Amino acid sequence: MHTWDLRVLGPVRVVGADGRPVALGGRRQRELLCLLLTARGRVVGVERLVDELWPDDPPPRAKGAVRTFVSDLRRALEADRRRPRVLVTEGAGYALRPPPECVDVRRAERWAEQAGGAPPEEAARLLGDALAQWRGEPFEEFADAEWARAERARLAELRVRTVERLARARLDTGRIDEAVASLSALVGSHPWREEAWRLLALGLYRGGRRRDALAALAGARARLVDELGLDPDPRLAELEVRILRGDPALRSPASERDVWSNAAAAYAAVPARSRLETTAALISDLAVSGAVAAAAEQRLEAITAAERFGDPELTARVIGRFDVPGVWTRSDDPAGAAAVVAAAERTLDRLGDGGSRAARARLLATVAMESRGTADRGAQAREAERIARELGDPRLLCTALAGRLMQEFGRTGLAGRRRDLAAEVVDVAVDHDLATFEVHGRISRMQALSALGLFAEADADAERVDALADRFDRPLAGVFTALYRRMREDRPPAEAAAVLARSGMAGLAEGTAALLEAASLPDGGGAGPAPDPGPYAPWVLPWLAARAGDRDRARALLDAVPAPPHDLLQEALWLLVLKAARLAGHPEALSRATDALRPAAAERAAGSALLDLGPIAPWLPAPPL
Repeated sequence: MHTWDLRVLGPVRVVGADGRPVALGGRRQRELLCLLLTARGRVVGVERLVDELWPDDPPPRAKGAVRTFVSDLRRALEADRRRPRVLVTEGAGYALRPPPECVDVRRAERWAEQAGGAPPEEAARLLGDALAQWRGEPFEEFADAEWARAERARLAELRVRTVERLARARLDTGRIDEAVASLSALVGSHPWREEAWRLLALGLYRGGRRRDALAALAGARARLVDELGLDPDPRLAELEVRILRGDPALRSPASERDVWSNAAAAYAAVPARSRLETTAALISDLAVSGAVAAAAEQRLEAITAAERFGDPELTARVIGRFDVPGVWTRSDDPAGAAAVVAAAERTLDRLGDGGSRAARARLLATVAMESRGTADRGAQAREAERIARELGDPRLLCTALAGRLMQEFGRTGLAGRRRDLAAEVVDVAVDHDLATFEVHGRISRMQALSALGLFAEADADAERVDALADRFDRPLAGVFTALYRRMREDRPPAEAAAVLARSGMAGLAEGTAALLEAASLPDGGGAGPAPDPGPYAPWVLPWLAARAGDRDRARALLDAVPAPPHDLLQEALWLLVLKAARLAGHPEALSRATDALRPAAAERAAGSALLDLGPIAPWLPAPPL
């Protein structure tokens, strides 16, 4: 029985049954594993392995190194076997023969094949599962290797064809918006895919967008002929004619537009008060699906509308229905968050002692959540937690604990407390099937575990978050795991900039890429780049000046440096102040930073899970006796 999973559709890794990564050794050892995998069970001679692993200048003992790599990989993959069965020796070479279910690329191939003869609903499930195996580019770190080119091209084609087939299955089952969204992205990156253009036009037409469908076909023809010099597939012209004629055979059996029209008509008949509560729930779904800015705007409008009724219980329900937990300690919209807090506090006053305890707890948790990084609302969070425990309401408890997590930054060194709170959120969420809160709890625990240096456990949480995000359509969760993996693998800050730019989360993105770039600079060596650190300027600029040798400017900046906000980055920002003070010779700032960081002496400056400045203790002088 194999207790690991080999993943090559993205960063190469092997994950054990407990969710922890299995050590695979250095780059060439991992490359050997991938090279053997691409042989699909065939024997690869040692001579070829040497040529592929060292294409330019193999070392004198290259064959011995290959044998060592094989031995190490066997220990990692089948330590319990006396006779190797996965990585075998045959003649003068080796073959890798893992069970297909233990390799992501084999699972993707099998599910894509099984979808061929399945009904549309089953095909959509199988194809969706196949696509979920991709976490990035195949054999990502070996993109330039000669042996990988053909396999990467084959898998790229497999993925694109799977996207097209999934879109076709979704069109056949009435999931038109999903199909159109995926096809629009596909033709943007692969404009020569005629089948994708055809399906996109068909999907637009089935969604009631006849003009857009015709425009898509015209755009396809223009790009194929004018830009790529290709003759369009005759089926595109045929589809255009059928759309112009209004061919009824093009429509799906149950048009999604009709379904939504019926739903909208029924919704219009619902009393205004009930519509407000339903709208609040929909806004909550909008936020977790990635439309953060739109959700924030609609939320304020719903709260304002509720207050006009003069019914504090209704307002409390509308505010409380937005139980979307936050995992970053800076709000995307500080002014909007302040308005929500003010509305919640007004509603608490109007409820007095006569309102429901659950409503009171939701309002208190809202105040704690929306005050993150700006005000101490720990008392409100703890009261919300107490009420939730007394009522025995698991969802309310997760909401209250989420508020507490955003308030556990009163000083540095509180990662252990946040880890324990996040662990309880995960346990409650798993027991009661609360996927959004499980994602929240695992990301929060991943952050806390990073500060505690427990990266194997944090890796497991990141893997689970990605699985949940794929299953429940939580795109924003992947932003945090992508940033965490960049930090873990010490990849360039520019990679984080790309992730942040498309996140849509202003509170996370503003100035963060510049902070990561500045923090990655060594202690000396010239001015280096001068990024705009935005809100992090008070703590980044002294560091940049000090490392560039401009001691006077650094000291002037340190004279006025404020304490960092009480948030996920406070340990890292204090450490930048400490390093700047050392380089510039500023004893007062050095003393302030040292005193602030001393409670975190057992931690790393990594609690954000996107920036790791290493252990804090080596930077602290021994405390006086």
